[in-house]
Amino acid sequence: MAAVEGIDPTGWLDDQLAAASPDLLRSMVKTFAEAVMSAEADQRCGAEYGTRSPERVNSRKGYRTRDWDTRAGTVELAIPKLRSGSYFPEWLLQHRRRAEQALVTVVATSYLLGVSTRRVEKLAEQLGVKSLSKSQVSEMATHLDAQVKAFRERPLDAGPYTFVAMDALTMKVRENGRIVNVHALIATGVNNDGHREVLGLDVASQEDGAGWLAFLRGLVARGLTGVSLVTSDAHTGLTAAVASALPGASWQRCRTHYLRNLLTKVPKSAQPGVATLVRTIFDQADAQTVREQFGKVADSLADKLPAAAEHLDAARDELLAFTVFPRELWKQLWSNNPQERLNKEIRRRTDVVGIFPNRAAIIRLVGAVLAEQTDEWAEGHRYIGPELLSRSRMHLLPNDDTATETKEIMATETMTA
Repeated sequence: MAAVEGIDPTGWLDDQLAAASPDLLRSMVKTFAEAVMSAEADQRCGAEYGTRSPERVNSRKGYRTRDWDTRAGTVELAIPKLRSGSYFPEWLLQHRRRAEQALVTVVATSYLLGVSTRRVEKLAEQLGVKSLSKSQVSEMATHLDAQVKAFRERPLDAGPYTFVAMDALTMKVRENGRIVNVHALIATGVNNDGHREVLGLDVASQEDGAGWLAFLRGLVARGLTGVSLVTSDAHTGLTAAVASALPGASWQRCRTHYLRNLLTKVPKSAQPGVATLVRTIFDQADAQTVREQFGKVADSLADKLPAAAEHLDAARDELLAFTVFPRELWKQLWSNNPQERLNKEIRRRTDVVGIFPNRAAIIRLVGAVLAEQTDEWAEGHRYIGPELLSRSRMHLLPNDDTATETKEIMATETMTA
C-alpha cells in the first residue's frame, strides 16, 4: 500500500504505538503471531491456504486455541491444525507452558526480589494476564534453577580464601504432610583478589556435625584452600567440622552471636550497659591493649554480675583469636558484621514466602539471592586490599629460617603487584 502524501509512515506508526492501549498491543501481537504461524503451516502443506496446487502435500483442518501469557497480557492464539501429522510453533511456544520467555524471566525475577507468589499473581492480573495461579508462579520460578545449580557447583578457583565466615538460617518447609524446620548452611569468604564471595549453600535437616562436615568437605572438593581463620557461632557440630575439614585454620567466635548469648546472663535493665562495655574490648589500638581491656571488663562484671563475668572469661580465647592479625584488618572483618547483613537480606527475601513447599524451593530462592550478592561484591570495591591480605598471611608463619625466607618472597610479590 502506497504511503499517503504528506504523512511519514514510520513516524505515524511510532505515534500510534506510543498512544496504544494494552488491548491494541495485544491485538497486534496476536495478529503478527498468527500470520507467521499461518505462513509456516502453508509451507508444511506446500501451498497457500485455500488454493489448488499440484505441489500441495497436506491441507488444513481448522484451528485449536491456546492461551499465551505475554507482557501485553493473555493472548488467545489460533494455532493451525493439519489433516496429516501435527503442527506446533516451537519457535513461539513450549509444550505444556503458556508463558513467553520474557514473562517467565519477569516472574522469576520478582520471586527473587522477595515478591510473594500471591502478589506476583495480582501484578500479572494488572498486566492483563488471566488465571496466573500461585502454583504457576512457582513453576515459572524454576527458570532460576539452572543458574543456581551452576553457581553452587562452580569451582572455587579464586583462592586462597584466607578468611571464611559460616552461619545457618532456619527455614520452614513442608515435608511428608508436616511443617518442619531445616537449616540453610551458608559460607562466605575473602578471595585472593580481596573481594568477598559466597562459597556455598546447602540445606540440612539438622545443624549438626555431620551436616556441617559434609558441607565443608564439598567446599574443599570444589577448591577451597588456604583458610586461616573461620568466623562462626559456637555450635559444637560446626566447630568440630571446621577442625576436621580445615586443619590448620583457627576459629574466631562471632561477636554478634556471642553478645546475644552473654546478654541472657544479664538482667534486661543492665543489658545496654553490658553490651557497650563488651564492645570496648574490640576498639583498642593493638593486641596487648585488647587483652588488657578484656581483663578490665571481666573484673568490672565480676562484682555485680558474676555469671556474666564467668561466661565472658570462658570465651576469652574464642573471642580474641583475631588479635594475631594486623590491626588494620580488624574493622573490615568484624566491626561491620558483613555476615549479619547478608543474613538480613536473605530473611527479607524469604519472609514473604513463609513456608517453602520443598527444599528445592529454598535452594532456588536463597541460591539466587546469594548469586546476585556475589555478583555485586565482584563489581564493587575490594573488601580487603591484596597488600593487607599478604601481611595477614605473613603474620601466621612461624619464626624460623624457612618462614623468614617465605615472608621475604611474599613481601617482594606484594611490592611488585
